[in-house]
Amino acid sequence: MQSYLWTVVAAFAAATIAFLAVEVTHRLVRRLGRNSLLMGELADHAHRPLKVATTVLAVQFGIRFSTGYAVGDQWRRVVLHLLVLCVIASTAWLVAALLVVCEDVALARFRIDVPDNRHARRVRTQVVMLRRLTIAVIVVLAVGVMLMTFPSVRGIGAGVLTSAGVVGVVAALAAQSLLGNVFAGLQLAFSDAVRLDDVVVVEGEWGRIEELTLSYVVVQIWDDRRLILPTSYFTSKPFQNWTRTQAAVLGTAEFDLDWAVPVQTMREELRRLVENTELWDGRVCVLQVTDATGGNVRVRALVSAANAGNLWDLRCLVREHLVGWVREQRPTAMPRVRTELGDATGDLPWQWVQQRRPVRRRPDGAVPDDARLFGGSDDGDARSEAFVGPDEPDDGHRRGGAEPGPSRRPEVDGRERIDAGEPADNHRR
Repeated sequence: MQSYLWTVVAAFAAATIAFLAVEVTHRLVRRLGRNSLLMGELADHAHRPLKVATTVLAVQFGIRFSTGYAVGDQWRRVVLHLLVLCVIASTAWLVAALLVVCEDVALARFRIDVPDNRHARRVRTQVVMLRRLTIAVIVVLAVGVMLMTFPSVRGIGAGVLTSAGVVGVVAALAAQSLLGNVFAGLQLAFSDAVRLDDVVVVEGEWGRIEELTLSYVVVQIWDDRRLILPTSYFTSKPFQNWTRTQAAVLGTAEFDLDWAVPVQTMREELRRLVENTELWDGRVCVLQVTDATGGNVRVRALVSAANAGNLWDLRCLVREHLVGWVREQRPTAMPRVRTELGDATGDLPWQWVQQRRPVRRRPDGAVPDDARLFGGSDDGDARSEAFVGPDEPDDGHRRGGAEPGPSRRPEVDGRERIDAGEPADNHRR
């Protein structure tokens, strides 16, 4: 009985010493963290996992060295085995916390709350993806080490390795979509195609990249909705990235106006507007007529801004101001539909004017020469002979719509014969 009591006291004493040592170290590190970012991150992230790992390890040593009297007992093996599993798990937690500390310290050097933050967003994206990947690897390794502490698992290790090829093929087929998203996430992180806080247009929605993981991407839409897409979407389908090279972007505002619009005056009004607003970055201010059809002209105002948010507000401001300017200062330039009514007398300038040359009167039923292609003139008769064979009747409805009439074909002796039913002697007369 005294042996068991001594074991409990030894375990409790070891845990108390470890706990006090960690607390003293934590207070010292926190005091140093006032002037050091690394020490501050260690005090915030590594305190709890270090306390758990140190306490469990101290309890394990206390029980191991205080139970020499029960070396072959079952309960001692079970307790020590459980403590070993706890030590492995807490150590993995501590290693993951230390990696998070290192990543946070590295990210602190790259600020994303500045206007030109493209490089910082790229580094942050890569670090976040690496953090998730390393934590997943640490968890897998910790679970593997914990399983290897069981003798039965070590016994079947050879069989698992032998069938690893078949299991790998089956797992790859079963997790094809998941693995595709994982590799797509790594590709996005290191190919610089998309980063955190990038402004994108996806599925017709305009927003920014809010979260980027190994399996999915969260896009925050401008109206605070969230569009969640698999990472493979950004490697297999086209999308717009407005801030891939720089945050500054261009935008347009188009107007359909009447031909009476004074383009140069409107251009000067646009310049005066953008120069008096802080939304314009001073790069581009252009007004052009891009189309002039359908009774109207299309005027396009092209402006630039430092980022996508300012550009949206600037485009709306340009539309509102120029619409009001046209309505109040140039009402004749507003789009309109013209309708003109004719006079019955026909003496308006735009109405039909009588021909100066007298029209030749033809007999009733006669067809004018310029209304027939085959016949009606010497040239038409020659064209008719060219398209009618020597033994074929001239069927006007079957020969391109030509009018039916007498067809001439040469005789053997070179004389012409009339095949319209008239006597030959009348023709000769």
